[in-house]
Amino acid sequence: MKPRIALVTGGYSGEAEISYGSTATIEKNIDTEKFDYYKIDMTPKGWFFVDDEGNKSEVDKNTFTIEVKGKTVRFDAVLISVHGTPGEDGKLQGYLDLMGIPYTSCDAASSAITFNKRYTVAVAAFSGINVANSVLLFKDYQIDNAVLNDLKKLKLPVFVKPNNGGSSLGMSKVSDRADLDAAIGKAFKEDNQVLVEEFIPGREFTVGVYKAKGTIIPLPVTEIISKNEFFDFEAKYKGASDEITPAEIDLSLKTLIQNEAVKIYKLFNCSGVVRVDFIYNAGSRKLYMLEINTVPGQTAASLVPQQLASAGISLKSFYTGLIEECLNKAKA
Repeated sequence: MKPRIALVTGGYSGEAEISYGSTATIEKNIDTEKFDYYKIDMTPKGWFFVDDEGNKSEVDKNTFTIEVKGKTVRFDAVLISVHGTPGEDGKLQGYLDLMGIPYTSCDAASSAITFNKRYTVAVAAFSGINVANSVLLFKDYQIDNAVLNDLKKLKLPVFVKPNNGGSSLGMSKVSDRADLDAAIGKAFKEDNQVLVEEFIPGREFTVGVYKAKGTIIPLPVTEIISKNEFFDFEAKYKGASDEITPAEIDLSLKTLIQNEAVKIYKLFNCSGVVRVDFIYNAGSRKLYMLEINTVPGQTAASLVPQQLASAGISLKSFYTGLIEECLNKAKA
């Protein structure tokens, strides 16, 4: 019998739109000769199995099983294609851990930490990785004089963004302190925590890293040149950026970026595929980590599929590798 894979999509946030796009790509490239897969749509109204004809039936959350043609289907593994909560922040992973079902992503702890941008950069900085100076704001706590002083210490321009999430929703670049309050208010509409972070001038790079057959593998580096003022939601998902893969950089910079990405993958105990974003400041010759995406997009416009194509790796073999790594890890 072929392993039964739950391909989980949707989610509870504005990033569900991206999840459905990623899932469409994955569905076309799952090796059905090796795996039987079942699409599970996770929505605020419930979790539903969607069959080939688009019919929906509810998932039994007590056992994470579905009924198909009168038979109960139990899953051997879960391929997570949920961006944002609950698929990227560790909540789904924690549930699956309780169910004893392996999955193709970072574990609950790593997912929760990396979903929180401030905690991510704090862990990275503690381990000697270069990050931008930043201040974290909480919606439930008044911005007192101490926090105001911390904000004043940040050099303009700054980025103001929701602290949790990965799709640049609610993000602003602020060059005038008079605009800071409005930007913070915009970000608070997306999250109850807001990160205010110093802008680092330089070239923006991103690289996917994944584990297959027990080996951590960095993909080719992509340079991102946004047509907007910064790499916002429109630039990331609506084509308002130029993405050069492989990046036109010398070997030493390519090696630095890939090695740092692998180091970060190990530091945060990652699994599956992640994407690490960087800024390289040529003046200081320093590479700064921006963030880690533990469920990177898989749409036609997404960066990891571009990098896989550049590396000559088919999507079918890539997804097969992720699933097999997950299954093998569960057996170990």
